[in-house]
Amino acid sequence: MFRKIYFKEMKDSFRDRRTLLLTVLLPIVMMTGLVLFYESMLSDGEGETYTLAVDEAFGEEEEALFAGVENIEFVKASDPEVVLEEGEAQAALVLESGFLEKVENGEEAGVTLIGNSFSQNSSMLMSQVTTVLGAYEKLVIADRLEAEGTPQELVQPFTIEQKELTEETAGVNMVAMLVPLILALAIGIGAGPSASDLFAGEKEKKTMEALLMTPVNRMTLLLAKWLTISTIGSLTGIVTLIVVALEITFLTEHMKSAISFGENVYLVVGFAIFVSVVYAMFIATLQMITSIMGKTVKESQSYSTPIMMIAVFPIMIISGIGINELSFEHFAIPIMNIFTVLKELSFGIINYEHLAIMIGSNLICIIVAFVIARIMFLKDKWVMN
Repeated sequence: MFRKIYFKEMKDSFRDRRTLLLTVLLPIVMMTGLVLFYESMLSDGEGETYTLAVDEAFGEEEEALFAGVENIEFVKASDPEVVLEEGEAQAALVLESGFLEKVENGEEAGVTLIGNSFSQNSSMLMSQVTTVLGAYEKLVIADRLEAEGTPQELVQPFTIEQKELTEETAGVNMVAMLVPLILALAIGIGAGPSASDLFAGEKEKKTMEALLMTPVNRMTLLLAKWLTISTIGSLTGIVTLIVVALEITFLTEHMKSAISFGENVYLVVGFAIFVSVVYAMFIATLQMITSIMGKTVKESQSYSTPIMMIAVFPIMIISGIGINELSFEHFAIPIMNIFTVLKELSFGIINYEHLAIMIGSNLICIIVAFVIARIMFLKDKWVMN
């Protein structure tokens, strides 16, 4: 009987166009947009040409400072800042009158660099200009020290070498934020319509009473409906992972080069699917409770909306924590732990202890929430409209 009810609910769910759209089409659209967005964020500006507004006194000698930079075009104007404000340049450089001459004579000379740090193109251009002027400044200092007979080591007693804990962290970090965020949203959104329809929808359509009059006990009904919601959420999660894998492989360059799982690729993919299924089961339990609480589909959706919103918060916490700084609570707290586990997997790290903590804590929460749902489903005041 349980199997028949389960297959019936699955057929009914997939007959609904909303389920198909939210389970298959929506993850593809969301993933495509975000993958391309993050890919553009990872771009270092290679192949891009930037326009730098300069004053009319900016001559060949000043332009020679940028000899090693090929992707900057200069636009001369009486007021470079106006050119920048009109959007015809990404940044403006204003050199003090007689800048090079003053530098050569050892006089004080000023440089003003104007741009918009919230613009990616403007930030990249300002960074390149700052690097060029910084190199020129070091060259001037070295020449002056040499002229004075002072060794450079006296001014620069030591050098600092900065190394990253892991290589290509920017690209992997993007993937580690992108995949869990979309996965959490996709699973919740994909399973939402079915969850609302299977309990609140039955009450709204007045079919719940007829269903409860059948010889099937309520526990079997509850379990079959929960398994239906979990299955749809799991399918959404698997579709999302497949889509993101294909899009990173065929549509991106920087993200693709940043990911390398080596010999663990099959284990990483397998565990990613497994934790997605566990997360789908957990979310299905919560959505089942909100659906039992709701007297109508609309009311059920209102109750389940906060659950979808909670799934966004972990990324604000996890994004600022290094992979080596994750601790027990990050893997024990449901919803947050799918972000931490998938972050580890994105770096190719398979930590069985962390996986066990994540799965165990979710299973405990599922059991507790399922007991609450069962108690509610056994009472007529929750299942009768």
